[in-house]
Amino acid sequence: MGGERKEVTEAQVLAEPSVAVAIIPMLVLAGMIAGSLLLFGLDALDGPIQVALIVCVLIAALIGMHNGHTWADVERAARNAFTSITSAVLILLAVGALIGVWNLSGTIPTLVYYGIQVLSPSWYYAATALICGVIAMSIGSSWTTAGTIGVGLVGVATMVGVSPAITAGAVISGAYLGDKLSPLSETTVLTAQMVQVEVHEHIKRQAWTSVPAFAIAFVVLLILSLVGAPDVRNPVGEEVELRSLDGIYRITPLNLLPLVLLAVLSIRKVPATLALMGSALFAGVLGAFLQPAVMRDFVGGDGYNVVTGTIKGIWLSMANGFSISTGIGEIDRLLSRGGMDSMLLTLWLIIGAVTFGAIMEEFGLIARLVNPLLRSARSTGRLYLTVFGCGFGLNLVAGDQYIALVLPTRVFRLEFARRGLAPTNLSRLAADSGTVTSALVPWNSCGAFMAAVLGVPTLSYLPYAVFNYASPTLSVLYGVTGFKVEKVRT
Repeated sequence: MGGERKEVTEAQVLAEPSVAVAIIPMLVLAGMIAGSLLLFGLDALDGPIQVALIVCVLIAALIGMHNGHTWADVERAARNAFTSITSAVLILLAVGALIGVWNLSGTIPTLVYYGIQVLSPSWYYAATALICGVIAMSIGSSWTTAGTIGVGLVGVATMVGVSPAITAGAVISGAYLGDKLSPLSETTVLTAQMVQVEVHEHIKRQAWTSVPAFAIAFVVLLILSLVGAPDVRNPVGEEVELRSLDGIYRITPLNLLPLVLLAVLSIRKVPATLALMGSALFAGVLGAFLQPAVMRDFVGGDGYNVVTGTIKGIWLSMANGFSISTGIGEIDRLLSRGGMDSMLLTLWLIIGAVTFGAIMEEFGLIARLVNPLLRSARSTGRLYLTVFGCGFGLNLVAGDQYIALVLPTRVFRLEFARRGLAPTNLSRLAADSGTVTSALVPWNSCGAFMAAVLGVPTLSYLPYAVFNYASPTLSVLYGVTGFKVEKVRT
């Protein structure tokens, strides 16, 4: 009799949430993110969206406590969430340090300078995608690529008589290719960390969809270039402000040695944090010899000493990023960035998203919403479609790529394991579904950013952002056909 009473009590304490209750945190999140974008515009990512996530964490926690869980359960779920991103935090801080020092040492300026030399109106769109892809891979940021070189390329498009809308689509195609395949990208690092695979293994699997998707985009853009380009065959002229980089830095292939070192360390499977920091320190020392004027101007002050100035320059650029004031807008925007502190807002966003996902998962709220979908997804192809629908749907509803990455990886990780599917399948699919499609949604933070900085409405560039819908299409197609779907080795 006592045993029966105990079972009834426990059943009452841990009540199963209804669908109506489980969806409340998601609806509140969607409403708060929409409100933050409406009130603050692109500045919403500088704190308002993070606050929205924390508020929704508390709402999910209150629902769990109403259903019988305790505050200790909330804290345990949060601790597990923090533990899951420990490696990602270290890598992202190292990425910030690397970007700052690479700007100081001339590595990134050299990549940009060489890239701008190959532009010609006869293949302008294809060249734009290629240049943005290379630069995004080198700096690990689709936003920075679009907001610097992308802005210049769209501006030049008007001058040489090609379409700004198609150019914007090419910029975004290249930027997201580089973002997906760069070990410096915070979304790439986060996705790998969430499904518990090595970053370089994740990038290798990403290439299976990203490279063919970019090849498709490149061919389409090349055809558009040849069909629609004006009758001009000379390289783009001196109106491109980024050509002035050679007057500020000593442009030489030697500046690319830190990139070579990072590639070598990555191939040798050196832990990502160590490889990034090693390349950053090497770039700083190299920059002291190759860019002494830039180093001196950055550190400033009277009585500049080469040794202490170099140490100070490397230290500051790793901590707070590199900054430069040349009077040339594009150059200043491109290079004044980096530093570990530049990652703090991103880490705040990630912490909020991961904690929200962990509590929603711990208290059965996500399971209540997703289980009906999983029960209907009996085949691998349907499972892939479900993951894609979840990722893209969150980009539509929540309006942020980090949420669209974190929640699906947390929700479907166990299901992929139960079906004997390697976690790299999920990491590739989640990135294709969450990261890449975010720029195609006008009210998503990514879509809004791209439209604002490039000066082209999202719906105008959408048809030409070929990579951003070719990549997820290929990813789902692989799941349906079984191509490149890896099984767990037993």
